[in-house]
Amino acid sequence: MKKKKVNLRDLKPSSEKEHNHDDGHNHSASSYNFKVYIPAIISFAMLIIGIILDYFDMPFFKDGIRIIWYGAAYLPVGLPVIKEGWESIKKGDFFTEFFLMSIATIGAFVIGQYPEGVAVMLFYAVGELFQSAAVNRAKGNIKALLDVRPKEANVFREGDYKSVSPEVVNIGEKIQIRVGEKIPLDGILLSEKASLNTAALTGESKPDSIQKEAKVYAGSINLESVIEVEVTNKFEDSSIARILDLVQNATARKSKTELFIRQFARIYTPIVVFLAIGVTFIPYFFVDDYIFRDWLYRALIFLVISCPCALVISIPLGYFGGLGAASKNGILFKGASFLDAMTKINTLVMDKTGTVTKGVFKIKEVKAIDWKETEFMQYLMAMEEQSTHPIAKAILEYKSEGEDFEAQDVSEIAGKGLKGIVNGKTVLVGNKALMTANNINVPTETESIVESIVLVAIDNQFAGYVVIADELKEDAKETITALHKVGIKNIMMLSGDKDSITQQVAKELNIENAKGGLLPEDKLNEVEILKKNPENKVAFIGDGINDAPVLAASNVGIAMGGLGSDVAIETADVIIQTDQPSKVVRAIKISRSTRKIVWQNIILAFGVKVIVLILGAGGLATMWEAVFADVGVALLAILNAVRLQRMSW
Repeated sequence: MKKKKVNLRDLKPSSEKEHNHDDGHNHSASSYNFKVYIPAIISFAMLIIGIILDYFDMPFFKDGIRIIWYGAAYLPVGLPVIKEGWESIKKGDFFTEFFLMSIATIGAFVIGQYPEGVAVMLFYAVGELFQSAAVNRAKGNIKALLDVRPKEANVFREGDYKSVSPEVVNIGEKIQIRVGEKIPLDGILLSEKASLNTAALTGESKPDSIQKEAKVYAGSINLESVIEVEVTNKFEDSSIARILDLVQNATARKSKTELFIRQFARIYTPIVVFLAIGVTFIPYFFVDDYIFRDWLYRALIFLVISCPCALVISIPLGYFGGLGAASKNGILFKGASFLDAMTKINTLVMDKTGTVTKGVFKIKEVKAIDWKETEFMQYLMAMEEQSTHPIAKAILEYKSEGEDFEAQDVSEIAGKGLKGIVNGKTVLVGNKALMTANNINVPTETESIVESIVLVAIDNQFAGYVVIADELKEDAKETITALHKVGIKNIMMLSGDKDSITQQVAKELNIENAKGGLLPEDKLNEVEILKKNPENKVAFIGDGINDAPVLAASNVGIAMGGLGSDVAIETADVIIQTDQPSKVVRAIKISRSTRKIVWQNIILAFGVKVIVLILGAGGLATMWEAVFADVGVALLAILNAVRLQRMSW
C-alpha cells in the first residue's frame, strides 16, 4: 500500500470549508453567522402576519394583495431552493429534494394553499440551517484536531534561531520550542527532559514526561521549560500530518449501511414522485366525486413526505459522530466501514510484547546467596557495564548504595555470558551453560523460573541470580476482564517470545489460549485457521511492525501505540494512539453505540414516513403532518446522532 502524503496547507478547518452531502445539500460552514438566518426570520414574520390577517378576515387582505404578500413571504426561503433544484436538473439530476420541495410548495400556491406553501418551505429552510449546525457540531473534534497544526518553527540557522514555516525545515536541523508552544515537527529531544501535553495526538490529558533522546511528535505542547529538538521527519511526514490525513479520509470511506441508504434513496425518491402523479390522476377512473384539487393536494403532501433528507443526512452524521468521538478518545478508525466491522468482532487475537506488556525489561527478583543484596548487585553491575544487551540495561537501573565497583579484563563467552575481575575476585555472569562449563553448582530452584535469569558466581562459588521480566501494562488485566464483559469470549495470545513466558503472561491475564515461539508467518497461519470458520470475525492487536501481515489479514487490524509507526499507519484499520490496550474496549463500545444510533435513525425515518405516506394518500394528513414527516423527523434523527458527541464510554 502506498502512503499518501498530506500537505497541511491544503487542509482547512471545517469552518473554512464547504461540506457536500451526496443528496445534494450544500451547506457552507461559514453559515454560522447571523446573516444566514435573516431570510428565514423575514419569511416567518410575514407568514405569522399573514395568518393573523387571515384569522381576522381583514377586508383589504384579499385576492391579489393576499397572493403578493404570501409570495413575498415565500421568496426569501423559496428562491434558493428553486435555484438549487434548477441547477440539479441542468446536471441531469431531477429527483432531488430541492425539486420535490419546489414542486410541492409551488403546487400549494396553485391550489390556493398559500400559508401552507410558505410554511413548508420555511420549515425546510430552518431544517437545513439546523442540519448545518448539527454537522458543524459533529465536526468539532476534528476541527480541534486541525487547529493543532503548528504555524511556525524556530530553527537554528546561521548562529541564531529564526522563525520560519515548518514546511521549509529540513531533517537534522535543530528547533527550539518555548513554553506553551506546539512542537512543529517530529524529532528527538536534545534537552535533558521535557513535559509535554499530547492530548491532541493521544487523547490523554495527563502530561507526558520524557527524557533526553526520546522521540517527540508534532502537535504536542511544551509545558515547562524551553526545549530543543532535532528534526527527524519533514513536515508532510510528521505524526500530526498522518493523523489529519487519516481523519480527513475516514469520513470519505462509507460504511455498507451508509452506501445502501444512499443508493436506496436514489431509487426510492423517483418511485414516490411517480406514485404522487398516480395519486393525482388514477382516482379519476375509480372515484365518482373526483375533485382534481383535492387529489393534487394529497399528491403534494406525498411529495413533501418523500424527501429522503432524514436518512441521507442523519446516517452519515451518525458515523461522522462516531469517528469524531473515537478520535477524541485517541482512537483512529480509517473509515466508517471499520466502525461497522468492529461491532461484529467476536474473536480477539493479540500480540504479547508491546501490546499487553511494556516491551521493556525490568528486574523482577534479586536472590543473593551468602552475600548482601547491595554488594552482590555491585559486582553484577560492574560486569554488566561492559555489555550493551537489553538485560544489562535493566540491571544497571538498580539503585545501589556505596561506591561503584569497577570490572577489569572482561571477556565475552559467546552464547554463555561474561567473565572478568571485580575487586580482585573472578566473576562469572551468564546462563546455566556458563556455570556448568566452570563446574559451578546451580540450585535446582532456578530450573522452574520461566523468565530471563542471570546467574552469578564469585570466586567459583554460586553467589545468586537476578530474574528479568517484561512488565505488564497497567491496564492489561482490566482490559481482558472488560473484553469478556462486552461479549468477546474468544481471546488468544500469539507471541514470538518463548512459549513458557507467553503461557505465564497468559495465565496472569486469564487468557486460556496462548502460543509462544512464533514467527510472523506462524501468527498469520493461526489467524487464517481462525478465519476458516465463517462464524469467527477476527480482530488482531499488534505493534504494527513485525505484525503487519496479520494486521492486514484479520477482519479488523488494530495497531497499538501506532503514533510513531509508519507500518501501523499503513496496515492497520484502527490505530490506538496510546499504548493502552483498554482503548480497544472503548473502540468496541463506540462502534456499537454508533451503529445503534444509526439503526434508530433508519427505523424512525422509515416508520414515520410510511405512516404519514399512507395517511396522506388517504387524505387524512395535511401539509403540517408532511412537514413533520420530512423536516421534523430529520431534525429528530440529527439530534439523536449528535448524542454521540456527549457520550462517555
